[in-house]
Amino acid sequence: MNQTSGIPHGEGLKLLRFIMVLSSMSPLFILWSIRGVDIIPDVYFITGCVAMAILPTGILLFREFLAKRQNDTRSLVIGRTEDHRGHVLVYLFAILLPFYRQNVDTWRDFFALVVALLFILFLFWHLNYHYMNIIFAARGYRVLNILPPDEDNEYSSVTNFTLITRRTTVRSSERVVAYRLSNMVYMEKGK
Repeated sequence: MNQTSGIPHGEGLKLLRFIMVLSSMSPLFILWSIRGVDIIPDVYFITGCVAMAILPTGILLFREFLAKRQNDTRSLVIGRTEDHRGHVLVYLFAILLPFYRQNVDTWRDFFALVVALLFILFLFWHLNYHYMNIIFAARGYRVLNILPPDEDNEYSSVTNFTLITRRTTVRSSERVVAYRLSNMVYMEKGK
């Protein structure tokens, strides 16, 4: 188990966390590529949407591969657990559907849509929302938000972290070994 001492308790791999948020938007980019817009030729628009759907997810899967290959793991103590399944419904109805339904008839509409998407991506990143990537969901993973206990935890200064696991629940005070995708996002090992 790779447990380097002196690891800062702040968020590491901030770009990866942004990539994770961006990859959660991949269904929207797939829907946009199917729908298309009149102001941009399909060859460019579809290529761009497919790239935005595939590249962030590919980077995320590559980070998972690296964490497993380097055995970049942490032993984490579980405190209180919050399930994010309810947030997925908010995500679908508040974000995906309105963006998909918006008509883009002019360049002004297009730039307004891009700025709104950037604003939402920034808020998701800043508020630490790590929504499920569609590839992880297809592999049977769930996203749990964990608040660690204050005592007996090397990473207790981290206020919360995200655990990607195949389990539906984890018990309080349970110790979990997980691959580190970033300093606040972990994927449970061997589950």
